[in-house]
Amino acid sequence: MPSTLHITNGESVQLKETGLAGEVLTWQDALHEGPVPARLTFEELRPIRARFLAGISGQPEHSIVETLDQRDRMLAGFAAFEEVVLWFEPDLYDQLQLIQVLDWFSRQQRGRTTVSLITTDRYLGPMTPSELRPLYPLRRPVTPSQFELAARAWVAFTAADPNSIVEFLQEDTSALPYLLGAFQRHLEQFPSIRNGLSRTERQILEIARAGPASVEHVFCAHRDLEERIFMGDLAFNTYIRGLANARVPLVTIPQEDKRFGNAELTITPAGSSVLRGEADHVRLNGIDRWLGGVHLYGENVWRWDGEHGRLASAAPSPLG
Repeated sequence: MPSTLHITNGESVQLKETGLAGEVLTWQDALHEGPVPARLTFEELRPIRARFLAGISGQPEHSIVETLDQRDRMLAGFAAFEEVVLWFEPDLYDQLQLIQVLDWFSRQQRGRTTVSLITTDRYLGPMTPSELRPLYPLRRPVTPSQFELAARAWVAFTAADPNSIVEFLQEDTSALPYLLGAFQRHLEQFPSIRNGLSRTERQILEIARAGPASVEHVFCAHRDLEERIFMGDLAFNTYIRGLANARVPLVTIPQEDKRFGNAELTITPAGSSVLRGEADHVRLNGIDRWLGGVHLYGENVWRWDGEHGRLASAAPSPLG
C-alpha cells in the first residue's frame, strides 16, 4: 500500500517522474470559471461542474463526470495513506483548488493520516522532475489555522453575495500566503463599474487595439499582463468568443475554417468605445456568467470598482 498520496493541479506537473514514492491525484477543475454554488457535496457539485466543463472543452459530459467521480473516490480513500501532500501553485486556478481540498479535509476524521502542504511561489508545470524533488522535504503539516482559513475562504468563494469575499479579505490570510492575491484577482473578473468589462476582457481589447493579431498572440500577450498566470486557453477562448458573438460584437474573428489559435482578432468600433468608457459592455450585451457562487445575469449585476476596491450591486450610469 503506497504511503503517500500526492495531489496537484494537473497532468503537466511531472510528479510521477520524480521517483517520489506514492500515488498522484490531479485535481483538474478550473473553478474560477462557471458555477460553484454553496453547500454542495462533491457528489452534488459533480454534474454541475461537468456540464460547464463540457461546454467549454467539447468533451462528452459523461466522460467528465466519470473523471471527477474517480478523482473524488480516490480522495475519499485518503485513509489508506500515511500522508497526503498538496502541491499547488500561487495563482487563482491553484489556490481555489487548494481551498476546496482543505475545506473538505477540515470536515474529515483524518485519523493517522497527515495532510501536508508545499508552499511555493513557483509554477510547478514547467519544472523538471529534478527541480520538483527538492520541494518535497520542504512540506509542512497543515495547521488547524490553515484548515480553518481555507474553510472560511471556500464559504466566501461559493457565496451568492460576493461581498463575502470582500469581507473575508479583511481577515488575516497570511496562513495561506497566496490566497489574498488570488481572491483579489478573482474580484477583478467581475464587470467593471466603468465599462462592464472583466479584467480579462479589458486586456483582450487593449491588446487588440494595437492592431489585428492572432488569438494565440492575444493569449500569450494577455498572460504577460498577469501578475500570476492562472487561465488556460480553453477558458480564455470562451472570453474571446463571448466578445465576438455578443449582440453588439466588441471584436471580430473570421469563420473558424482553420485552427482557432490562428484566427485573426480585430477590435470593433463598439469595442473601442467600451474600452474608452463611452459605452458599457453589460448594458449593450447583457451577461450570463458564474463566478464561484455568484450568478451574473442580465444588466443589473454586481460590479467591481477597482479604484476604491469594492463591489457595487447595481449597474452604473450609461457612461459609467
